[in-house]
Amino acid sequence: MPRLFGTDGVRGLANGEVLTAELALNVAQAAAIVLGTGRSADARRAAGKRPTAVVARDPRISGEFLVSAVAAGLASSGVDVLDAGVIPTPATAFLIADIGADFGVMISASHNPAPDNGIKIFARGGTKLPDVVEDRIEAAISQPKWTPTGGDVGRIRRFADAEDRYVVHLIEALPHRLDGIHVVLDTANGAAAGTSPEAFVLAGAKVTLIGADPDGLNINDGVGSTHIDNLKRAVLEAGADVGIAHDGDADRCLAVDAEGNEVSGDQIMAILALSLKARGKLNRDTLVATVMSNLGLHRAMAEHGISVVTTAVGDRYVLEEINEEGYSIGGEQSGHVILSEAATTGDGALTGLSLLSEMARTGKSLKELASVMTIFPQVLMNVRGVDKNALVGNEAIAAAVAQAEAELGETGRVLLRPSGTEPMIRVMVEASHDEIAQAYAQRLADVVQAELAL
Repeated sequence: MPRLFGTDGVRGLANGEVLTAELALNVAQAAAIVLGTGRSADARRAAGKRPTAVVARDPRISGEFLVSAVAAGLASSGVDVLDAGVIPTPATAFLIADIGADFGVMISASHNPAPDNGIKIFARGGTKLPDVVEDRIEAAISQPKWTPTGGDVGRIRRFADAEDRYVVHLIEALPHRLDGIHVVLDTANGAAAGTSPEAFVLAGAKVTLIGADPDGLNINDGVGSTHIDNLKRAVLEAGADVGIAHDGDADRCLAVDAEGNEVSGDQIMAILALSLKARGKLNRDTLVATVMSNLGLHRAMAEHGISVVTTAVGDRYVLEEINEEGYSIGGEQSGHVILSEAATTGDGALTGLSLLSEMARTGKSLKELASVMTIFPQVLMNVRGVDKNALVGNEAIAAAVAQAEAELGETGRVLLRPSGTEPMIRVMVEASHDEIAQAYAQRLADVVQAELAL
């Protein structure tokens, strides 16, 4: 059987073959077994109390029955549940840490369309689970469950001040107010519609809203960080200084400058890393990025004395590196940015607020700040129908890659990696010009196809 947990929890078509109410209940009961133990939970029980979990969701309609199933599974296993309602994923992570809960569950499919949904589980402290713990939860699904009775069953209560706690946290984390900055804010008709606008206004910004009317079906539908053209138009029409876009659960942030130019996650990381260094808060003068981050980011950081540590693709791997080494910042091109002093996961609102804070601190426009990094043209080709497991050790492909890297020198970069879910190899080439990147990518794709075709 394929692994239940993917790169970001359990995800699929809500009420489809996999992601059902029954599965949500079973996963919650299994999580209660695996995460409802340990020092904090045992201390609660010794004091005559029960373990505590925070649950929340984004606004898609399937979240209503899935969060109910999760709450039922937890309470039936002797876990007290605080239902935070509709809030962003990073807000859930913050609240788990803020109240000292034993763990938490977020129901969301992030940037996916409304029919999809997912189950994300956070450990004590609001951190994502490592693979080994997810595997333990998956194994516990088929094992006997905890079935307390009487006064030992869990209680389900509303987390009444969840939004207020999170917004106050965002404001307190800002190094500089945003007075005088006009921002267009796109909340993707998602989980941030009730928190981000308030936070930006309280921080002093003038806010114009788009994508802020969730109805349960329109999340990510033509709005948000996966549909940035709407934000570009809105910024130009409003004459705003900057645009900020979240995805459905608001763990991402992409931006648009006053001229309608997109500012990528790599550029945002570059700006914020330099800001942290200028304020003496960039631990070990290091930024964590994935192997997909643009060569321009590496060059810009090197010019300012900042090292870049790279990880596999996925914000969880960036988080692991940050947590293991104590770094201050890391993230992905897609806009997952982790600012570890104030967050345990990617936080789109915190990232956007921090970006505007740097504009206010320096008096520079976003275009000026983003110019610190020159983006190298990047071409990505997917070579399908190949034996992805045979990539490592293939001498012909290794030779082709070595030759391309030698010819490109410091003006380009090559990356080949297998897909995690399909019989496919992804070929990525960066170069000084798009035509050069395209030519090298095609050359390498042809070699992969010839060598590994099924």
